[in-house]
This record gives sequence, structure tokens and C-alpha cells, in this order.
Amino acid sequence: MGSNVGIVDRVMRIVVGLVMICWAATYGPSWGYIGIVPLLTGIFKFCPVYRVLGMNTCGRH
Repeated sequence: MGSNVGIVDRVMRIVVGLVMICWAATYGPSWGYIGIVPLLTGIFKFCPVYRVLGMNTCGRH
């Protein structure tokens, strides 16, 4: 399992994930906890959907 999420993509995923989780935790809708998905994909630098679609935002190695 190699990384397929680049730095800009990674930062955006982590920020969006944290915002969604905080929103849900502060009396927002419970579906906001879906923010765990972008948060984890940003932390682990791997997105299974990107793998299926053949995408890679890491650039060249």
C-alpha cells in the first residue's frame, strides 16, 4: 500500500475532516462524523478510491 495522496490534498483532507468532526461534536448533524474518512485518508496518505480510479496526487518519486 503506497501513498497516493499529495501534500496539498493531504492538508485539505485533514482540515476538512477536523472541521466536519468538530461541527458534528458541537450539536451539528450526526452525519458530520463522516469527516473521519477524509481525516484518516489524509493521515495515512492513502485513498482507496484513488487506487480504484488510478489517480495519484503525490507527483513523481
